Amino acid sequence: MADALSIIPAAVLRNLADKLYEKRKNAALEIEGIVKQLAASGDHDRITSVINLLTTEFTYSPQANHRKGGLIGLAAATVGLTMEAAQHLEQIVPPVLNSFSDQDSRVRYYACEALYNIAKVVRGDFIVFFNQIFDALCKLSADSDANVQSAAHLLDRLVKDIVTESDQFSIEEFIPLLRERMNVLNPYVRQFLVGWITVLDSVPDIDMLGFLPDFLDGLFNMLSDSSHEIRQQADSALSEFLQEIKNSPSVDYGRMAEILVQRAGSPDEFTRLTAITWINEFVKLGGDQLVPYYADILGAILPCISDKEEKIRVVARETNEELRAIRADPAEGFDVGAILSIARRQLSNEWEATRIEALHWIGTLLARYRAEVLSVLDDIFDTLLKALSDPSDEVVLLVLDVHACIARDAPQFRQLVVFLVHKFRIDHSLLEKRGALIIRRLCVLLDAERVYLELSTILEGEADLDFASIMVQALNLILLTSSELAELRALLKQSMVNPAGKDLFVSLYSSWCHSPTATISLCLLTQAYQHASSVIQSLVEEDINVKFLVQLDKLIRLLETPIFSYLRLQLLEPGRYIWLLKALYGLLMLLPQVHISGGSHSTEDGDNNQDTGIVPNGINFMVRLQQFEHMQHQHRMHTKSQLQARHSTSSTISQEVQRPEEQQRPPPVQDLSRLERLMTATFIS
Repeated sequence: MADALSIIPAAVLRNLADKLYEKRKNAALEIEGIVKQLAASGDHDRITSVINLLTTEFTYSPQANHRKGGLIGLAAATVGLTMEAAQHLEQIVPPVLNSFSDQDSRVRYYACEALYNIAKVVRGDFIVFFNQIFDALCKLSADSDANVQSAAHLLDRLVKDIVTESDQFSIEEFIPLLRERMNVLNPYVRQFLVGWITVLDSVPDIDMLGFLPDFLDGLFNMLSDSSHEIRQQADSALSEFLQEIKNSPSVDYGRMAEILVQRAGSPDEFTRLTAITWINEFVKLGGDQLVPYYADILGAILPCISDKEEKIRVVARETNEELRAIRADPAEGFDVGAILSIARRQLSNEWEATRIEALHWIGTLLARYRAEVLSVLDDIFDTLLKALSDPSDEVVLLVLDVHACIARDAPQFRQLVVFLVHKFRIDHSLLEKRGALIIRRLCVLLDAERVYLELSTILEGEADLDFASIMVQALNLILLTSSELAELRALLKQSMVNPAGKDLFVSLYSSWCHSPTATISLCLLTQAYQHASSVIQSLVEEDINVKFLVQLDKLIRLLETPIFSYLRLQLLEPGRYIWLLKALYGLLMLLPQVHISGGSHSTEDGDNNQDTGIVPNGINFMVRLQQFEHMQHQHRMHTKSQLQARHSTSSTISQEVQRPEEQQRPPPVQDLSRLERLMTATFIS
């Protein structure tokens, strides 16, 4: 220190700490000259003493003017050293960097000026301090003082020039610092960071693309910045990187895919669009690298298909088609279960378009990887059943397509029908609102006869008798009215002469016994008129309730539809179809408050009112009648037990059940007159 004091005159040191800038500047020029002379003589020990004096007595002084003088003095010493400054940088640069955090804004300003002058002298030798300088500049870019910001920008431009021309810059050492800073929210810092990323990416010898996964998320984060300029700069940088990815033979798609998947769910519209655009390109370019990420990518695409922004929807749909077109091999890491899980989860998405695409994926997986899907079927089966309650008909139809694809094999078919009946049992509204749609579609996809036989087998042993009756009535109405079941009706009409028709009739009859009107309908359809008459006459008082009359009203309406045109034509030959007349008379007698104007034209006596037993095609109608009566007896017992239970729990409820107007109210008169008109026409003929 004493040596340095002897080298630099006291007047120079006083002026270096003066409050006037001009005096400090002149003192710095004196120091520059002194250091230049020492450097010329090679006296580096005394140069070191001078630098130490400037550092300890000035830059670290508690007096602001001293610190300003110390900074300008260090810059002057560096200029004096010129080509020999590099060996003294370890002494010169740290105190300058320390001054960047000084509380006095003027000191921070002079620190920028000093480092700028130092950098101009040493150029490439300056790179060893790059990370510390970058960190300091990052902070100064958001300085509260506009003058300091301006000085920092000038220094920043110089440092960028030095880095771009240097062969000593280490991108590997810089990236951790950049990654750490990328989540800063300050707009000035963000501009600073994007500027550096763009500059470094423009240097041919610096592989920024290889490190893109380290700062990609930060760039995407800037797309939602409140500043239009920052959003534009981040988008420009991302566009440039995406173009480089398209032209690069080696890209780490996997790590970036994880980031893009997260950003595709951003609340910011522009971020979502950019992310889904990148994913679109990745799906086209990624190849085998992306196979382990297909499930995550699909999880990002499906919600975007229903995005409120049309551009996002378009790109998402295109990406979805691209992804589904890829035929990946499970042996190469393609996780069918993970894809299936994503599709299952999206079935509960609030948007119809997403649910539809999720079902398309399940169908695709079933078609390509049937064994793998069936191995995890239990994980998705319940969700698929719940999807049958979807408010969208298109979704329900697709769900049924998937179910039908699953049910191609006998075990899965049985499981589907069992679960479907269970679903109807616990959710009567589903049966009411969607039952016809579901059953009709399954009949088209899985063969109507097969579906009805399986349903009949299950319902024959159904413990919930009320549900069994409702279900059979629904199936019967579908059978009689749906165009999809025309072939099944045609087969049933041949029951008296065709073995296949007979087997179908006998199988359906076992469960149709749960409902008297369904049983009568089945007999009329199969032209088993004598048995229909026997079934009608077997009914007792308890069977003729409101529910029965409502169902009977529906049957009477159906008799006037094209389905039963053959029956109406047969009425033109009353002598040939006497049992048809008896059956229709029987129905008429069951209807309350009906006046028959035509009189009785029966030519048979009472002994012919019973089934004769064996009829053509080997159907034992006596056994069938016993089967029907047994089933109806079970229903009567069940009804009585229900009434007793209600009586025991609440007399009020019991009174409601016993209301005469509910028990005796007939269907509308205009509907009941239909059958009477039909019978009258027969008498006239």
